Amino acid sequence: MAEVRVCSASDVPAPGALQVMVAADGGQEVPVAVVRSSSGDLHAIGDTCTHQQVSLSEGEVEGEQIECWLHGSLFDLRTGAPDSLPAITPVPVYTLRLDGDDVLVDVARPAPTAIIQS
Repeated sequence: MAEVRVCSASDVPAPGALQVMVAADGGQEVPVAVVRSSSGDLHAIGDTCTHQQVSLSEGEVEGEQIECWLHGSLFDLRTGAPDSLPAITPVPVYTLRLDGDDVLVDVARPAPTAIIQS
């Protein structure tokens, strides 16, 4: 599957996150958090905490991390790596591209780093 428009960049709070559902191959929808870091960078990561399966987009954004609201795990927005317990498994990071104000994400191509400067 190719890039899909998921939202407008102006829809994403600064700092903060917006949950979007992205259609993947096979018709399955993938929950993605489009996140604006404290520095203004946009990121696309899997929206499900790998510890307790809750939405990360409901958590707080501080610097280049998002905090899971349930147990406080921190995830690096650039790599998806957990930076604190109790999570020990990374979340996927997806390629994100801006086309004007449109945010495009490709869930078929997880990326080791996907950062867009605003």
